Amino acid sequence: MRRIGGPGVTPAENAELALLLEVASTPKPGNVDRNRDLDDLRFEHFLAGAVGSSEGLRMAADGAPVGAAFERAVEGMSRQSGGNTQFGCLLLLVPLVRAAAENGDLTPETATSVVESTTVADAAAFYRSFEHVDVAVDDPPHDAPELDVRRGSDAIPALESRGLTLYDVMKLSAGRDGNAREWTGGFRRTFAAADAICDDDGPVPDRAARAFLDLLVEEPDTLVATRHGEEVAAAVSGWAADARGDEAATERLAEALVAEGVNPGTTADITAAALFVALERGLRV
Repeated sequence: MRRIGGPGVTPAENAELALLLEVASTPKPGNVDRNRDLDDLRFEHFLAGAVGSSEGLRMAADGAPVGAAFERAVEGMSRQSGGNTQFGCLLLLVPLVRAAAENGDLTPETATSVVESTTVADAAAFYRSFEHVDVAVDDPPHDAPELDVRRGSDAIPALESRGLTLYDVMKLSAGRDGNAREWTGGFRRTFAAADAICDDDGPVPDRAARAFLDLLVEEPDTLVATRHGEEVAAAVSGWAADARGDEAATERLAEALVAEGVNPGTTADITAAALFVALERGLRV
């Protein structure tokens, strides 16, 4: 397997490092970072979650099915006391790790090949993963209430009767979920943000924070839309645009969003995935 990242570093190790770098970057308005905690979710929880996910990431690198590797990563992540720290990050990272390990090169095409080859069993494992942590999700399609991911294992018979793969599940959610759109759209924003991180300079956490803000300006965060409505999500993107390039203004926005409980978590997920791609492409820490 030809490696592109640092010598001797595996895709699983780069993925774990990406999770750590993402939470260490600051300011990321509304999110936990090395300078900010939420009331019930702290910086230390994210560090523990990253370490806990490592076995699932290694499974992905070793060729395990995407669903099984993801469920194991989520189960390990959930062992810390804060709850859900990196569910969405892992949803993006697991297929990217698999693609990097299988191909020795990581491109939108190799990542797409991995997600398009997922199975019904992968979808079942994805649904079981919701039994490990509480995840904020939108309502299911009106014509398919039986596919509500909040049902966990109880929804698996419906998946099996419809023959839905994990990629199919993501297609059903792509209209309202940013991570699902990454799965079904060639990880477009992930790879673009990775390019921006590689082209930037300075400490990697600072690059990640700038990439996060650019992503937030570019597109309203779908987790914010789920929790607070589309108008709030659009307003947050506008505030980020006003603050971009002004460190003091970005810090003020970070404090304000934390105080209001507005968490652009999907943007953080894509930032973590972008950090992984950048590391695989040779970004050194």
